[in-house]
Amino acid sequence: MSEHVDIDKQVRIYVTVFVSLFVLTIVTVAVSYLDVSVPVALAIGLFIATVKGSLVACFFMHLIDEKKIIYWTLALTVAFFIALMALPLLTSVADQVGEFAEVEAHEPH
Repeated sequence: MSEHVDIDKQVRIYVTVFVSLFVLTIVTVAVSYLDVSVPVALAIGLFIATVKGSLVACFFMHLIDEKKIIYWTLALTVAFFIALMALPLLTSVADQVGEFAEVEAHEPH
């Protein structure tokens, strides 16, 4: 009887996560119709995607019950992801600074 109760609890959790993912997908589509700037829309979309990805990783991939090494590996992956996402931004800023230096050098005094 104990196993039956445990299975029902797990099924309830999976159904709850599935419904949450479904609702968050609807929210993602609803947010796409908002009249906001691109950076704000991107931030909202990435936040929703992060929540959805976390739900999948924690419950369907069973990472919520894993040991510390899994969390360290996941944290390292997130750190590298953030670094790789920031790389184009950093190169863009460096290009803009270089352009400003060229403009100032060519201006007559």
